[in-house]
Amino acid sequence: MTLESPLCNSTATVIFYAPNAALYEQVKEFYKNVLNFTVDEHSYDSCSLLANKAASCNVSAISLLVDEENAASVTEIEGNINNLLSHKKKRDWRTLQSAISLESDKLLAVIEKLKNANCEFQIRPDELNPFEVYVIDPLGSIVGFTALKNAFAVNESSRTFKSADFVFEGEAASSVRSFLDDSHSSSNDAAVKRQRNIAVMTSGGDAPGMNANVRAIVRSAINKNCRVFAVHEGYSGLVNGGPEYIKEMKWVDVRGWLNMGGTNIGTARCKEFRERWGRLKACKNMIEAGIDALIVCGGDGSLTGADLFRAEWPDLIKELLDKKEITEDTYHTYKHLNICGTVGSIDNDMSSTDATIGAFSSLDRICHAIDYIDATANSHQRAFVIEVMGRHCGWLALMAAIATSADYVFIPEKPTSVDEWSDHMCEAVSQHRSRGKRKTIVVVAEGAISSNLTPITCEDVKKVLVDRLGLDTRVTTLGHVQRGGPAVAFDRFLATLQGVAAVDAVLEGTPDTPSPMIGIAENKIVRRKLVDAVKLTKSVAKAIEDKDFEKAISLRDSEFHEHLKYLIAMNTADFREPSLPVKKRKNFAIINVGAPAGGMNSATYAFANYCMSRGHVPYAIYNGFSGLARHESIRSIDWLNIENWNSLGGSEIGTNRTTPEEADLGLVAYYFEKYQLDGLIVVGGFEALESVSQLEAARESYPSLRIPVVLIPATISNNVPGTEYSLGSDTCLNKLVEYCDIIGQSASATRNRCFVVECQGGNCGYMATMAQLCAGAECSYVPEEGISLEQLETDIQTLKAGYASDKGRNHTGRILIKSEKASKALSTEVIGQMISLESEGRFDSRTAIPGHVQQGGIPSPIDRTRATRFAIKAVEFMEEKWSVVHNAEDEIGEFEDSDEVSATAAVLGIERSHVKFRSVKTIWNNETSHGTRMRREIFWENIRDIADMLVGRVKI
Repeated sequence: MTLESPLCNSTATVIFYAPNAALYEQVKEFYKNVLNFTVDEHSYDSCSLLANKAASCNVSAISLLVDEENAASVTEIEGNINNLLSHKKKRDWRTLQSAISLESDKLLAVIEKLKNANCEFQIRPDELNPFEVYVIDPLGSIVGFTALKNAFAVNESSRTFKSADFVFEGEAASSVRSFLDDSHSSSNDAAVKRQRNIAVMTSGGDAPGMNANVRAIVRSAINKNCRVFAVHEGYSGLVNGGPEYIKEMKWVDVRGWLNMGGTNIGTARCKEFRERWGRLKACKNMIEAGIDALIVCGGDGSLTGADLFRAEWPDLIKELLDKKEITEDTYHTYKHLNICGTVGSIDNDMSSTDATIGAFSSLDRICHAIDYIDATANSHQRAFVIEVMGRHCGWLALMAAIATSADYVFIPEKPTSVDEWSDHMCEAVSQHRSRGKRKTIVVVAEGAISSNLTPITCEDVKKVLVDRLGLDTRVTTLGHVQRGGPAVAFDRFLATLQGVAAVDAVLEGTPDTPSPMIGIAENKIVRRKLVDAVKLTKSVAKAIEDKDFEKAISLRDSEFHEHLKYLIAMNTADFREPSLPVKKRKNFAIINVGAPAGGMNSATYAFANYCMSRGHVPYAIYNGFSGLARHESIRSIDWLNIENWNSLGGSEIGTNRTTPEEADLGLVAYYFEKYQLDGLIVVGGFEALESVSQLEAARESYPSLRIPVVLIPATISNNVPGTEYSLGSDTCLNKLVEYCDIIGQSASATRNRCFVVECQGGNCGYMATMAQLCAGAECSYVPEEGISLEQLETDIQTLKAGYASDKGRNHTGRILIKSEKASKALSTEVIGQMISLESEGRFDSRTAIPGHVQQGGIPSPIDRTRATRFAIKAVEFMEEKWSVVHNAEDEIGEFEDSDEVSATAAVLGIERSHVKFRSVKTIWNNETSHGTRMRREIFWENIRDIADMLVGRVKI
């Protein structure tokens, strides 16, 4: 192929070379019958292809010749076509080879023609508002049509394209066959196969994050060439049917949904669906809409209904056939139904998953409310009884009690008799008051019961506090405020990844595949059997009904049991006899190293209280290792002084970036010896990791350092090797996403405006990537990738096309996120200026830098509760490993550093679906990039692909 002149403004003449007569005929027929060109033949081996005036294309002519010498071989053409088709779902074809773009004002007609001809093509940015479509012709050339002026085109004259011009990735086909033969076999299987139609529905109680889940399902399905339908008003919409309730969704229909609370497609109770006739009606409505897969976002009741619906589907559709309400062809087409569940419930009451969509958003509302109430309670020395949701599950109440340092909690899973709970509560409250605590907070789940299954109400609790302790007591019922508002970052992340995984699940499902439920285990999205998860969930309620409360707790996830044990230990730390004998009690210390991060104070609070409950003496080292070496800033922790630390941001014991070697390793070892420390918890980021590594390496020289040392990662950058989660990263992400939401409102209000937001993160792009996913930003630039001019130009062109197609729609504000160290040359301000200059007046750009706002503020409930869990696990680790390192001497008294001993200096981290203690020596030597101060493996890389896919970004 040769371009005789620049392809722009109707001045191009293009020459195509075919290697043989057969391909010559195929190309001619393709341009004539598919692209609507007129063929002006000159001879048997050459012709001119003229644009049909009705097609409104602005190219003057395409010359087609049979020329074996100039043309690429049949094998090269075949290999190139296969290569392009293999990247259809992954990359823009224009990033693999040059393309020709033709201007057309009837783009929708072109697309319809390509669909009818079963051609493989790419649309940018989406089907509802396309501004470009690109198709592969039989010679392997990419030909595009654009509705924009000054189309993106190849401006290279007198260039001949052969196989060397193409970028090949993967194995090209070695067999030689014609394009048409291939198009009717493997390369066109997806086009010949019936397009899948997926329905999404929200059911049961609404939960923050449901809209994010629907958005992810809609866009992920469209990206996989499926049609998507939203069933409005839950199962009621499925039973009623028709276009009023079952509506096809397009890409832009879910724009702006990420930060909306509730569910925009509605939810409702439906008695009809509980009856077989109702499910029969729903079956017919789905078939009439052409739906063959269903994704339900809801709680255990909603997912139980979905699984029952699938189990009955063969009988239901057979009954419709017998009644002649559907044809034989329709019966065979829709013979099987695939369903998948994503769990949306603020109660977090579904077994087999650590978290449900909306639970942490609801917990966030509760914790903020209690934080505010706490100030009033402290001012007036009052007691507050706070009712939270949770009819059958006490997760919200339990986690809120831990996150806010409540004095007592009532949950359905651990009831006692009336006399027992009254005595236990009064003991805890009176002991706390006698030690100087001015306030009392009691959290009551709405489903709280006594051991005889009678309800425990807030008024019951208030009466006891007033009558027995004489406290000025108030009752606050938080009610439905717990369901409202936008989802926190974690719920947006969870809902989005569950939505993408759910689409994959229904597309991969077979008639024999059990219905899956998408859940999360620690940090990993997982598939579980829906029927097993629902069965296990219902068995908890059955155990409570049978008064088998130990079984009920055991059936909850292990984290629930851990938190309950930890809460009891911390709440009785100051007045009950320690659980360890005197000879096993130790001196443990905690220190913060690095920049402040949300959850540091929560870790200190949990560490101190758990140590007291066990009989250990907790020490705090103030102002890092430099504070210890210079000022001997170490002292034991007093219970009353830390009682409100859970809700405080920053670091109350101070922190800095100084490592032990920089501070004076000898002095550090001296003070460890002076205070007879038996274990150390280091809370911090990369400097903390380096500090633990130095302490471990110095054990041979300093006997006082031969103690267990645990690193609890805490940094907003989340760049610590050995873990996929660091304390503070969730708090920072919430601040950043909230900031982007506000910025997005401003951008939408002024219509044609975008913002470039700079986020922190050092050399790690985790925060920028997660913010893109959770805030719906158009793109993010991270240090791991840098910023290429080609990618920046593509992103700007996408912005231009997007604003051109908005046409007054809502939620048109656009955000680009740049990590602070993504590029040394291209600053945030420079990128903003480049966008403004390239926008040609169509829109403008602004920059926004939240700065250290990302480090401050009240810690999120996730950071508070995980800090509690990590700190207590670290204490348990030190108790277990103390003897291992303390006795690490050979027969002549020399220190013996075995692998077992080395592993007592460890990093506590989340890796995929597990919480692990891993040797700091292994992590420092094998998994750490010392130059960039981060882990070598980028564990969040797949999240970047998902974030880009959900906004239709063209990635180069």
